Amino acid sequence: MRHFTLTQLRYFAVVAELESMTQAAARLLVSQSAVSTAMAELERTLGAQLFLRNPSTGLKLTPTGRRFALDLKGFLDHADSLFESAYGAAETLTGELTVGVFSPLASFRLPAILKAFEATHPGVDVTFLEADLASLQTALREGRCDLALMYGHGLGSGFSSQVLERVPPHVIVPEGHRAANTPGQEIALKDLAGEPLILLDLPHSREYYESLFALAGVAPNVRHRFAGYETVRSFVAQGHGYALLNQRVYNDVPYSGGRVVPLRLTDEFPPSEVMLVRLESTLPTRRALAFDEICRRLYGATRP
Repeated sequence: MRHFTLTQLRYFAVVAELESMTQAAARLLVSQSAVSTAMAELERTLGAQLFLRNPSTGLKLTPTGRRFALDLKGFLDHADSLFESAYGAAETLTGELTVGVFSPLASFRLPAILKAFEATHPGVDVTFLEADLASLQTALREGRCDLALMYGHGLGSGFSSQVLERVPPHVIVPEGHRAANTPGQEIALKDLAGEPLILLDLPHSREYYESLFALAGVAPNVRHRFAGYETVRSFVAQGHGYALLNQRVYNDVPYSGGRVVPLRLTDEFPPSEVMLVRLESTLPTRRALAFDEICRRLYGATRP
């Protein structure tokens, strides 16, 4: 039977985060020799090398060490819950939680989610990592965020997900466009063929929008490409083209002034799925599960 201590594991978690024995010792308020000895004993007990030690490049995690660090986060959280339950405080959550969020989604429900979460769990320090879909998958794999609020476009293997909402695509055109006063405020994508398109150009989102044009049998006339949701809306409002989007902004006046007119699409296109995603191979922390609970309540989703 292999024996290691919680102290060794907690030391390792900090060293793995900082990749520095010196900085870890300073944060833990112990001597550097105590941290170094604990890491050597942990590696000996596990029979595996967790760090690469090089005087010129410093301390780096080995692939084994990186996997161990990912698995350890949930284990330490559950160890804390055992301690709390012994003192009748199992419902009190403390510590840090990092949530990834897809940039165009950040301004929609996330502020309300955080407000509800902080009201329920004031002891948890929540930080956000805002990025595109591809970068969020990388951040989850590297353990830089506990879970992510994102679309499911291009989601690779090794992740578990909870669908919160399905959002159909729609079109926005500038005020005064020939389709702006269409009865029923709807249009087919082919009716915009040849007109300049302002494309929301983000990894996986771009491919999703391109697939919709392919389904409609339309070759898009891309005039401008932007990574910013509000930039796309602003260019449309100023008459530079139309855009294909998902999340509906209920204020139709963008930063640039002017006005955009949203139109429903009559095409039968697949919606974008807003979901919470986490790494399948790691045990979710109680903080992550609590955040999941708040999201599902505000989005009205249920467990699968």
